[in-house]
Amino acid sequence: MIESIGNTAPGWITGLMDTLGAPGAGLAIAAENLFPPLPSEVILPLAGFAASRGGMQLSAALAWTTLGSVTGALALYGVGALLGRERTVAIASKLPLVRGSDIAKTERWFQRHGTKAVFLGRMIPLFRSLVSIPAGVERMPIPVFLALTALGSLIWNSIFVLAGYLLGENWEEVTGYVDVYSKVVLVAAAVAVLGFVSVRVSRRGPGLRRRG
Repeated sequence: MIESIGNTAPGWITGLMDTLGAPGAGLAIAAENLFPPLPSEVILPLAGFAASRGGMQLSAALAWTTLGSVTGALALYGVGALLGRERTVAIASKLPLVRGSDIAKTERWFQRHGTKAVFLGRMIPLFRSLVSIPAGVERMPIPVFLALTALGSLIWNSIFVLAGYLLGENWEEVTGYVDVYSKVVLVAAAVAVLGFVSVRVSRRGPGLRRRG
């Protein structure tokens, strides 16, 4: 049934939901957390539409997609924990224009605002996956990490699952709004990176000229 309605979704996603129902939606979302380019804006509304057609219970769709989000986030937390602070600092220090002071500032910022970053980050495309890694590097207490991840993911998932449920056959309209939101976020991130690079290059400029 789901394969016949999810024409815009990748075949493996519709296959999972068609075969496993709500647990299939959870598996798809877990994979989306590990591989951000996968389309959560398609998976979640499609799960809601499937629930509206009787393919799964709405409560089950919400529960399993949230469990999938937490599972994927926990895996990335493990990646950060395995890397550890020393390896992460060593890798970051080799990046162009990155100083040791930048890393120290980032660490201090995450220590102060890490809980908000993990919670709110679940509602920001791309960042919603990546924020789990610094949480692991900084060894945020796992119960706190899981609680914040579950709550933030439940809010994010509920918006899109319910949108698909309420829109019915027009569930694909959700993707248009998410595309705009994602582009705004990416542009803002790009502007921030360009600003950082510009400031760092401008600070290096006088020193380079003096050496010349």
